[in-house]
Order: sequence, then structure tokens, then C-alpha cells
Amino acid sequence: MPRTTFGKTTTQDKPYAIYKSTNGWEWRVLKTYKHKENEHDYSRWFVAATSPLMHEEGRFEMGDTYAREVLQYGYLVEATPEWEELYGAHDDEAAMFLRHQSLGLNQ
Repeated sequence: MPRTTFGKTTTQDKPYAIYKSTNGWEWRVLKTYKHKENEHDYSRWFVAATSPLMHEEGRFEMGDTYAREVLQYGYLVEATPEWEELYGAHDDEAAMFLRHQSLGLNQ
């Protein structure tokens, strides 16, 4: 049995999952290091991330981050069927809120 279903690194254009926060952060999950049932507080995911603090808007930086931070602060807005099977389906209401926020409609 492989260590994780998502152990093969993918590209930021075809991530396993995309999480967004209400304050402009976005994490694209490109790889995990453990199965979901074996994850703990210090489990890492390899992600492409962007935030309002980036010098160039829309630019992503790649690196490891704690999975718990993505799950705590982000909302799943897009994912592969395999990801949704393990981590749960994305929240259409949260995705709609974030889309409206990006368009300036939540004023």
C-alpha cells in the first residue's frame, strides 16, 4: 500500500485540491506525505500558495505547509473526486461567497 494516495507531485494548474480563505489566501495542494488517517498536527502538504502579501498579484510560491493550517483557515473550493472522497466535498456556499468576494459583490 502506498504511503499516500496523493504522493505523486502534480502541477499547480492541475492540483489535487484548491483551498481559499476569506482574506485572500489560496493553497493548491500538489502532494501529501501521509494518508489522511495518519495525519497529525505536524503533517505537511506540498502546495503552491498565494496571498495578498505577494509582491506580484496572482503569483504562487511553492513549498511545504502544515495541512492543519490549510484545513483550519481555508475552504475547499475545488478538488479531484479522489480528494473529495477522503477529505470531503467542497462547500458550494463557501465557494460562492469567495467568488462574490473576489468580484466585490459581498459589500
